[in-house]
Amino acid sequence: MDLKALIRNVPDFPKPGITYRDITTLLANAAGLQYTINSMAEKCADLAPDYIAGIESRGFIFGMPLAYKMGLGFVPVRKPGKLPSAVYYAEYELEYGTDALEIHQDAFPSQSRVLVIDDLIATGGTAAAAAKLIAQANCQLIGFGFIIELTFLAGRQKLPQVPIVTLVQY
Repeated sequence: MDLKALIRNVPDFPKPGITYRDITTLLANAAGLQYTINSMAEKCADLAPDYIAGIESRGFIFGMPLAYKMGLGFVPVRKPGKLPSAVYYAEYELEYGTDALEIHQDAFPSQSRVLVIDDLIATGGTAAAAAKLIAQANCQLIGFGFIIELTFLAGRQKLPQVPIVTLVQY
């Protein structure tokens, strides 16, 4: 299946010169969504994760059904202030300033094998912060899964040396 054909390109969003890769058209296509989850599950099966960690918010969209498909637990990686219990915290750089992510301190048993999922990798900052959270939780980051990779932004270079699965590259 041609996933690129199901992803809408929106020129000049959110600002001039940027082409936004809109996954809502993929999500609305039942066959495309099933293909996406099945493909990611197949490509990540050999990594043998214990848990899927999905990055807010679109990592939830793909991480939850992937965890279900693979028979795994799911852990949300959230923006600050959204989780009700004790958290680990990791900041990352934005174009202008910083942001942060959190997970519950009791999200995983120690030494769990964790696969991080998000919809897209661009500069790699968000995924790198998620990797720091996995390390703080005394767990093993075994890989990343992204539906879309913007290769020209070289986000892979910011990530730990673990397998990176992507389904579509621009």
